[in-house]
Amino acid sequence: MVRLIEITRPAQGVGQFFVCESVSMQTQDYIALEDLYGAHNYHPLDVVLARGEGVWVYDVEGKRYLDCLSAYSAVNQGHVHPKILEAMLQQASRLTLASRAFRNDQLPLLNKDLFEKTGYGMSLLMNSGAEAVETAIKIARKWAYTVKKIPRYQAEILTAAGNFHGRTVTTVSFSTVPHYRADFGPFTPGFVSVPFGDADAFENALNPNTAAFLVEPIQGEGGVIIPPEGYLTRIREICDRHNLLLLADEIQTGLGRTGKMFASQHEGVRPDVLIVGKALSGGFYPISAVLADECLLGLFTPGEHGSTFGGNPLAAAVARAALNVLVDEGMIENAQVMGDYFMEHLMEISSPHIKEVRGKGLLIGVELHPQAGGALRFCEALQREGILVKETRQHIIRFAPPLVIDKETIDWAIPKIRSILQMA
Repeated sequence: MVRLIEITRPAQGVGQFFVCESVSMQTQDYIALEDLYGAHNYHPLDVVLARGEGVWVYDVEGKRYLDCLSAYSAVNQGHVHPKILEAMLQQASRLTLASRAFRNDQLPLLNKDLFEKTGYGMSLLMNSGAEAVETAIKIARKWAYTVKKIPRYQAEILTAAGNFHGRTVTTVSFSTVPHYRADFGPFTPGFVSVPFGDADAFENALNPNTAAFLVEPIQGEGGVIIPPEGYLTRIREICDRHNLLLLADEIQTGLGRTGKMFASQHEGVRPDVLIVGKALSGGFYPISAVLADECLLGLFTPGEHGSTFGGNPLAAAVARAALNVLVDEGMIENAQVMGDYFMEHLMEISSPHIKEVRGKGLLIGVELHPQAGGALRFCEALQREGILVKETRQHIIRFAPPLVIDKETIDWAIPKIRSILQMA
């Protein structure tokens, strides 16, 4: 390892110039290197992480932080869970990729595990959450034309305002956030936006070409927005009455995050299509899945959809282990208990900056008043105190630690959070 003393880019953008010493690189060296050679499509906090264990992560200088983001809920099981790590290492030494041109011995076992743990008859494995959303859209459209008999290419899918379903061209096409859409058109047609949490507005927007409703049970990236009690139940009833598919994006809310396996279960609702990702691998490997019954996923025929890496044996083995520890180690139940405990203490904080504390399980949002000066400065101050969070939608701090967090750790964090939220 060397420490970069000077980093500059030549006029032609080729090559590099730096002076080096025989000392370890420090935080600012890594930041300078990333800023020089990496695309600036994120605005991260200036902490450079080197390792993690459970709810804790450590930067390159060795400072410890409580991770209250969990990689946007991809690390529900905690960092570097030993059982998931063991499964990954064992499978990596055997077979990592065969492509779907051939069968492998791990994918069928994952398909079976998903059925046993979710109740959906079929699963289709992809790599990223956005890919899984695109997959769900494709199956909804095929169902619209082959089963519901909507005129070809006239099907519409309703989406909720304030949504976040990814950053592909199609998923930003039905985003209502201008920053996600600007300069990326022309956009994919076939989507109609309705207010989130308003079942009457949803029903009033229906027409004969409506095929499905794509919705997050709780809008995580949107600011931990929780719809009114009974909203999903009414949506399910309206979809049944009008012969529509309910597509639930549980990429962030699923797999224990809200204190249930899926957030839709809080109202006893079973979506027709359920989309999962992130924590499906416990943060070890990109994998996502679309879950549905055979009447839907059975509509796909060979060659209509796929992915070189989708359903690869390494991802499948990791996902099986990630699912098992989530259930076997009681992480879902812990998310409910610790979420209630964490939110109770957050709600007790007296601060003129706090507008509202809301959440379900260990998905908690602290919304600040606009005059607080934005959530970013509070996130930066919490970083200095050893707690990592990230703002969303400018005025909201999201707290979503790994589901293995305990009371002792929350008790350690609350005084620090209180102090920061009470600062001028």
